[in-house]
Amino acid sequence: MRRRDLLGGALAHLGIGTAVAQQRPRLAILHSGFPHRTPIEQLYAALRDLGYEHGRTADIQLLGAEGDPDRLTSFVAKLAQEHPQVIIAVTSPAALALKRANVTTPVVFLFVSDPIRLGLIESLPRPGGNYIGVTFSDAFLGAKRLELLADTVPGIRTIVVLWSPQFEENAALVESIRNAGTRLSIGVVTIEIGGAARLPAAFDEAVAAGAQAVIFLTENALFDHRRTIAELALARRLPSMHTYPPEVRDGGLISFCPDLGESYHRAAALADRVLKGGLPRDLPVEEPSRFTLSINMRTAATLGLNVPGSVLMRADEVIE
Repeated sequence: MRRRDLLGGALAHLGIGTAVAQQRPRLAILHSGFPHRTPIEQLYAALRDLGYEHGRTADIQLLGAEGDPDRLTSFVAKLAQEHPQVIIAVTSPAALALKRANVTTPVVFLFVSDPIRLGLIESLPRPGGNYIGVTFSDAFLGAKRLELLADTVPGIRTIVVLWSPQFEENAALVESIRNAGTRLSIGVVTIEIGGAARLPAAFDEAVAAGAQAVIFLTENALFDHRRTIAELALARRLPSMHTYPPEVRDGGLISFCPDLGESYHRAAALADRVLKGGLPRDLPVEEPSRFTLSINMRTAATLGLNVPGSVLMRADEVIE
């Protein structure tokens, strides 16, 4: 009898353990680029603070497409079959790939500049579907970056925007930069980047166009080449404005963007609300409230540039 009782107890214990495992929240993180080359650990930390730790209290799957559209498509198909409880889509290509595949799982997006224009949501206060998230602000950032670049490099009259149309929201940023250029009497020339192999030629074209500075709009496949990009700009004596702080830490002159840590933490909080029963269509899409200005003074010195004190006073990160 005792043996039977012990066996029954063991099976009951096993059953309970299986039930607990089945009840563990299942999340997927879909990144269109190289997640481990970004501060993705901040997203994991934010989820952990809310009680979602991979392997203990949650099952979190990370899928990085590494800038490959076919790889991204295969990951989307995988997620459509597996039906995690929530998908965190990092960058607009990831969110758009899920949208175009009609994936019905709730999606929390981040680092998406204009989710309305991209067709992800109907409006910020009432998204209207299964998409919710944190925007990467909107096209005004294009104008703001040109203004900051003009303040940092007084007297510039011509700038070149190096960009890739693969990120659909980049078109709105370029338009914003052009409009700001008209207002500031700065000529704006745009040059498309066809990939990493074309970077030297693109910078040569910028010099040929009379650029006195460049605004570089990075994308997934180019983010890992940020040191090379900084070196190309320095070799051609071109002050460079970038999107993300890591680009400046690797030699770019200046960057301006929403605070990355805030974006990760707010996306994690939205995923938590969905996992607890919140419906994306009833939750407002959030916008950044903090922005980060980074300046590399070593790069400024190499360029022989005296960064005005008025700009330095506004910087959140100064690299000496």
